[in-house]
Amino acid sequence: MIEETLDIDTKDGAMETFICRPERGGPYPAIFFFMDAPGIREELHEMARRLATVGFFVLQPNLYYRAGRDMKNFGPDVLEKGSAAQTRMRSVRTKMTIPPVMDDFAAMLDFVDTHEDAKPGLVGTHGYCMSGPYSLAAAARYPDRVAAAASFYGTWLVSDAEESPHVTLGKAKGELYVSCAEHDDLAPPEMVAELKELFSASGNSGELEIHPGVHHGFAFPERWCYDRPAAERHWERLIALYRRQLG
Repeated sequence: MIEETLDIDTKDGAMETFICRPERGGPYPAIFFFMDAPGIREELHEMARRLATVGFFVLQPNLYYRAGRDMKNFGPDVLEKGSAAQTRMRSVRTKMTIPPVMDDFAAMLDFVDTHEDAKPGLVGTHGYCMSGPYSLAAAARYPDRVAAAASFYGTWLVSDAEESPHVTLGKAKGELYVSCAEHDDLAPPEMVAELKELFSASGNSGELEIHPGVHHGFAFPERWCYDRPAAERHWERLIALYRRQLG
């Protein structure tokens, strides 16, 4: 495995990005792994490595870079309601919107287009939690580049946000996969039902799947709600999606 952390230049500054890929057999299809709200941490790096071992060039950017280089890992109590770590994280998270992240994505596309280990052409994206909408928005904003996009327990997939996934689904040409947890206050059943109708109407060849009995965050090994069968299903769905569309 080759792994490194590099700065990718964006119009708003240097975006620290974890990159990993196999040692042999390249170039490899590029995939963009968008973080969840608690930020970049070793748990996410391990998940990126798992994807790299099966033949992908994986980029995992710190989307909080605009707030400073130290805004990426908030510690183990970041999910504890009212904790100092959660307050610090939310001070950045609540300012995040889709359009600037799409500018970041454009910068990452420029980066992979000049990297010898990244296969030219089509790419894939996936995001967890807050980044589910970013992944789907990338497929809509760059329909001729994003061949596969996945959202795992994405938050507020139906909202009044600019480029909200529910109003841009029809713009995507790539295959979409939307994975929802049965128990998720950030994507309640009525929202998922509305999105499912819009997904069907969009004509996309992909799928919206609801995983029974699990909670928001089920795929993260260090989360209280980690569910191994559902997490392995998530890997099965994601890797199959990327292999279908990226080779």
